Amino acid sequence: MSRLFVFIPLALFIGFAGFLGLSLRGDPGELPSVLIDQPLPDFQLPPLEGRTGGLSDEDLLGHVTLLNVFGSWCVPCQQEHPMLMQIAATGLVNMAGINWRDRPEAVERWFARSGDPFNMIGVDAEGRLLLELGVAAAPESFLIDRQGRIRHKHVGQITEEDWRDELLPLVQALRAE
Repeated sequence: MSRLFVFIPLALFIGFAGFLGLSLRGDPGELPSVLIDQPLPDFQLPPLEGRTGGLSDEDLLGHVTLLNVFGSWCVPCQQEHPMLMQIAATGLVNMAGINWRDRPEAVERWFARSGDPFNMIGVDAEGRLLLELGVAAAPESFLIDRQGRIRHKHVGQITEEDWRDELLPLVQALRAE
């Protein structure tokens, strides 16, 4: 009977190791979102200082939109920027940006140097909308359908491969709806 108690810690360790191993099998870059197929929250963001317009949920209705969260201070956002310029040049998708905790003059310098891929930009200085969207860090992007529903969430910078293999087919399917 005392020999049986020796194996209990070993059995617990094997069970814990198995559970841990199974939980690590998924792609750590793929974060599921409970917002998929849900409407965007109601929002009204002010424009960048010195610009007009801003961004609201109603502005996105009727368009297939790539909604990108960015900041000029964000190194991955700077690395992603040329790809956003390429996507904007296709004209296949409406490009909207949410500027996060940034200085307007820094954004304008960045856009003067590298181009502005967005049709419209809103500023979420406090990060309230981003909290509702479950944004953990910039850049993150959302593909929004014509009815204003979130159809896909992309965490991290968009690469050419991401655009070609993941986002472009979704954009084409949403445009065909």
